[in-house]
Amino acid sequence: MTTLKEKLYEKIEAHRPRVTRLLKEHGDDVIDQVTVKQVLGGMRGIKSLVTDISYLDPMEGIRYRGYTLPEVFEKLPKPQGKEMPYVEGLYYLLLTGDVPTESQVADVIYDFSNRRLLPRYVFDIIDAFPNHSHPMAILSAAVMAMERESLFNTRYQSGMSKMDYWDPTYEDATNLLAKLPLIGAYIYDKLYLGKKNVYADPTLDFGGNFAYMIEKEVPYDDVARMYFIIHADHESGNVSAHTGHLVASSLSDAYYATSGMINGLAGPLHGLANQEVLSWIQSVRAKMGNKKPTKEEMKKFVWDTLNSGQVIPGYGHAVLRKTDPRYAIQREFALKHMADDELFEYVSMLYEVVPPILKEQGKAKNPWPNVDAQSGVIQWHYGVTQYDFYTVLFAIGRAFGVLSNVVWDRALGYAIERPKSITTSMMENMVGIK
Repeated sequence: MTTLKEKLYEKIEAHRPRVTRLLKEHGDDVIDQVTVKQVLGGMRGIKSLVTDISYLDPMEGIRYRGYTLPEVFEKLPKPQGKEMPYVEGLYYLLLTGDVPTESQVADVIYDFSNRRLLPRYVFDIIDAFPNHSHPMAILSAAVMAMERESLFNTRYQSGMSKMDYWDPTYEDATNLLAKLPLIGAYIYDKLYLGKKNVYADPTLDFGGNFAYMIEKEVPYDDVARMYFIIHADHESGNVSAHTGHLVASSLSDAYYATSGMINGLAGPLHGLANQEVLSWIQSVRAKMGNKKPTKEEMKKFVWDTLNSGQVIPGYGHAVLRKTDPRYAIQREFALKHMADDELFEYVSMLYEVVPPILKEQGKAKNPWPNVDAQSGVIQWHYGVTQYDFYTVLFAIGRAFGVLSNVVWDRALGYAIERPKSITTSMMENMVGIK
């Protein structure tokens, strides 16, 4: 048993009595009220899920195990000479709540390298897709195909205690996470580089290996680490995390749950936002005659956009009420490494002019940029210019949070998800409409 799994077992044993007590002593206590707007508005804001992995603080942004993102990037160990932390260290933190030591991260890296081998049939399935297929469809199918490898399914069929469900789920989650960079890189190489062979470097970590496999130079390895970490989790209520939780709540294994997560992430209202922002910024540049505009010209363009009934992509957030820390971390990196990039100059000018305008307009609850406002621009700068692939990167990162949650859902025995629906007529009667 690895040191990560041993630590996880200790945490699970300590946490289980807390859930038992809540159900036994406070199961009928009322903790929230629901409005018609929430029922009709996609259940927004209804407190009905549990996760100890992350929390979206309106003023601090996403917290992983209580740590703000700046604290995560400061505290997690980093490869020698690199700016961004090990992704493997994040996995340790998400599962245990503890910041790992260098040796603990090294143990996870070694464990991942031993689980990295991808079955031949997965390559065959990817190869079978036409070259014009969407990479997210290929990713979902590749993950789904590996369901035959599920240790949870095998042990469940053989019979095991509910108290042990977390154990093979942990094995499935770790096996899948170790393989995702290879799957993503093979899809990229097939669709965009025309290659049919992808080889991992056993001396490299998660982010470094991914950059190596898609043939991107330094510092793209740090871009990959940064991207996977900032997208890892966002509470359980967003579509991708919620879908993974929902599917897994029926005791479907990690492969079913992750494939479902990928499918939810592929929608334009969720995972495609970064490429839509990049496309919009490029269209703005074209309208400006492919030159850097003055601040006054940009202000006029933003006002004209808003007055025409359109929104400014990449600005606003359902929960946050300040600049998204995920944006700030990317901006700091971009200022250091690509400050002269023309598209980034547009991003910077928008950052200066959009928030004051949105405040003056008065319609936006949050006038600040979110994570998508520049993530696509950074990928474009380093040569990942294929828009459709950006969501694959998102999915690889998000899998860390989703699968960490699934492991803990099994450890604590959370029930199958089953909300209650009502009819429109019933709701009208409830509010007094005749």
